[in-house]
Amino acid sequence: MRKLTIHSSKSDEMFAQLQACIKGELKEDRGESILTFKNKFGKGSLRTIDFNWGVSFIDCNINLFEETKLVFDTQDLAPIEFIFITKGYFEYSENDTDVFTKLEQFQNTIISHKRNAKKTFLFPKNENLRINFIRINRQEYLQKKNNNVCQLNQLLVSLFNDSHGENAYQHGGNFSLRIAEEIKLLHSIDNTSGMMRSLSLEGRIYLILSLQLMEHKNFEENMNLPEAISKEDILKIHKLTTYILENISENISITSLSTESGLSPKKLQIGFKILYSKTVNEYVRQLKLEISKDFLKNTDLSVSEIVYAIGIKSRSYFSKIFFEAFEILPTEYRKHLKNKNSALR
Repeated sequence: MRKLTIHSSKSDEMFAQLQACIKGELKEDRGESILTFKNKFGKGSLRTIDFNWGVSFIDCNINLFEETKLVFDTQDLAPIEFIFITKGYFEYSENDTDVFTKLEQFQNTIISHKRNAKKTFLFPKNENLRINFIRINRQEYLQKKNNNVCQLNQLLVSLFNDSHGENAYQHGGNFSLRIAEEIKLLHSIDNTSGMMRSLSLEGRIYLILSLQLMEHKNFEENMNLPEAISKEDILKIHKLTTYILENISENISITSLSTESGLSPKKLQIGFKILYSKTVNEYVRQLKLEISKDFLKNTDLSVSEIVYAIGIKSRSYFSKIFFEAFEILPTEYRKHLKNKNSALR
């Protein structure tokens, strides 16, 4: 097992120390610190960006060739960390002990350790890991106007107000594909640049944070599913989203999805509602509409051809639901895009 020790919780200092440990390349790009490596330690990248009011974001996309223990030995007041894993798993200990908690894929997790405790992450070897951390320096965040911390439940209020780091906290909540989808959209922002990119990143991060806070609220208030949804069920539903995308031109029904996944129609409806805040039919319809927008923007297909490509039988029905969703007709949307492109030339 390899052990790395970090002596700061500040993003820039932490990344500099990580770079010294794993011998990767550390560079600044568009206001972010990006650490990439491909050597005996493993391969992958880590990036961090700091925002105002003590909010920072770390994105890890790594594969380590040896089991690795990462110990934070620091006197700093620990940030509150909102963790979400979209690929793989890792383990956490509030102190550098042999007692670890497994943090799982798609599970909403919140942690904060006591001041002077040695927060420890244990990463498995040969596992593709995609992990997001939204970190909040509580002292800075409380200076933010209209922070509304007082409106959180009592557990989090006390955590935010623990200015001396006297208490440890750990929340292993429900699994959420809705948060996973929002993180996927966060990663897609990479292709933009400038002010638009920074605003998009910050807005998406705050949206993800709000979803993680909402999950915590529901969990603490016992607003759980009326029927148990296991991790295995969640993974089956996650695979269904790929199936739906690959068969978007077909008439996708709850019955066909039930057959494909092995889940009952009732469990499918419950799962989609809790994971995506939509019924199965609402999810499929929304995906068809998003794909149709892409066709209208990036292809020369006629509206009738697009209707066929996304598996909707009636052009009039397609126009109706497109207008309900986007407040513009498909033909007008394409015309608007063409006029916009012409104006830019």
